[in-house]
Amino acid sequence: MNFDKELDARGLNCPLPILRAKKALTDMASGQVLKIVATDPGSVKDFQAFAKQTGNELLSQSEADKEFVFFLKRK
Repeated sequence: MNFDKELDARGLNCPLPILRAKKALTDMASGQVLKIVATDPGSVKDFQAFAKQTGNELLSQSEADKEFVFFLKRK
């Protein structure tokens, strides 16, 4: 999937991946895509809730080798 910016949140625990993603999204234009790589298992539910609360679209999420990859589209 194409993305405009990547955020490495590996090794960070809740709520840091969400806070870093929120900060990264503020610097992005509407419609741009942010890729987030995290290792915190709690980030799966966190990003689902974050997308609902903020109106940003969670395009996809996947897990491989204990890493979670999210693609968020800025509203």
